[in-house]
Amino acid sequence: MQCADSAGAVLRIDLDALTENYRALQRQVAPASVAAVVKADGYGIGAELVTTTLLKANCRHFFVAQLGEAIALKPALPADVALFVLNGLQPGAESDCAAIGATPVLNSLDQIERWSALAHRLGRPLSAALQVDSGMARLGLPPEDVTILADQPERLTGVDVRLIMSHLACADEPDAAFNIEQAANFEAMARHFPDVPRSLDNSGGSFLPRGHFDIVRTGIVLYGGVAQTGSPPLRAVVALEARIAQVRTIAAGAGIGYGLTHRCDRESRIATIPVGYADGWPRHLSNKGSAFIAGIRVPFAGRVSMDSITLDVTHVPVELLYPGAPVELIGPHQTIDDVASDAGTISYEILTQLGRRYRREIVGAERVDQKRSIMA
Repeated sequence: MQCADSAGAVLRIDLDALTENYRALQRQVAPASVAAVVKADGYGIGAELVTTTLLKANCRHFFVAQLGEAIALKPALPADVALFVLNGLQPGAESDCAAIGATPVLNSLDQIERWSALAHRLGRPLSAALQVDSGMARLGLPPEDVTILADQPERLTGVDVRLIMSHLACADEPDAAFNIEQAANFEAMARHFPDVPRSLDNSGGSFLPRGHFDIVRTGIVLYGGVAQTGSPPLRAVVALEARIAQVRTIAAGAGIGYGLTHRCDRESRIATIPVGYADGWPRHLSNKGSAFIAGIRVPFAGRVSMDSITLDVTHVPVELLYPGAPVELIGPHQTIDDVASDAGTISYEILTQLGRRYRREIVGAERVDQKRSIMA
């Protein structure tokens, strides 16, 4: 746990923004329901924090990727809330999943066989979702296996199928023809399971101009990332503010950082902030990333190190430059998608890699009233 004065940077998490995003998505996809994807520790924000917040907004479906995540999260959920495990179950993990009452997403005939066998041994039905492969060729039952299930329904003995789902490959590209093809493939396979709720759309899919089946699984868009090319983001849920550790004047021609990959073409002021790739800040931002001081863009000068980044602050008024002065890395002038674009990656990677050395501050009306704060 860090005290305020020891932290090199503060990660602020806005629970009101998270709730507002959830409600906006619910309006967007109605009459479908919005489920929250909280894998990877709630996209780096904190799975339990996200979950308890969205429970108050009446979210009743949550998705994690791995059984270990479900085991950690399930105690925070009421009994009537569904927790799905997207990656299915490794052989031998079935009993642990049944013991906590999680719902595995079964992706193959062998997973179905093992889950059905456990239901038989326990003498009671076990809930499950079935994922079909509508064209992404990642996880899920291929069409021929769906046909086998339809022709041999006894394979599902003891399996209480709660959801039929698939996953879009190109949902972030609204004009991709494959979105239409996948929806058609999904509907064709889902018809083998009449009266079972359906889920195809993810964050990007929630903005496609068609119906959204029964459940939409939202991830990055909940947390303020852009879900689809050309669509505006919802409210930012995180902000990251570093603090200046040192300011120096560097002579013209001097090199900076490992490899001396940046050389000053004039006498320059260089500020160092105690954030680096160990804190999730991509090394690919070396010499091309930026931060903001009082709304003024300051470029990265040199390589991103494990624990520090150097900034060219020559053009910043000197009264703004002092040890402890705030430096915006994520905020009103730079979103997670802006950072991702500069790093040649996606906002998912930026968000999920934010490190544990930041002091975390939780903002939002209810949390402020309770005077609670999570430290990392």
